[in-house]
Amino acid sequence: MIDKKNKKNPNLKFIEVQTVQGPVEAEVIKSLLESHGISVFLKGLVVQSVHAFSADGLGKITVLVKEEDFETAKQVIASNLTD
Repeated sequence: MIDKKNKKNPNLKFIEVQTVQGPVEAEVIKSLLESHGISVFLKGLVVQSVHAFSADGLGKITVLVKEEDFETAKQVIASNLTD
């Protein structure tokens, strides 16, 4: 049930769809997914705002999407971005 006053859904769950090594790649993926109507949350940007380098995984950024959008997000990433 959605709390109409705060418009929060306590059952809303974000899950990891991709992990990247920097803010540029994270922003590219975020923009791509949002252009397909998928809400995105980036986790891990604080470390890079303090230290502009990555060591031992400290600079990793996790791209999270709503659980219901996970499969679509994976397909969008796979069909638009290649290594």
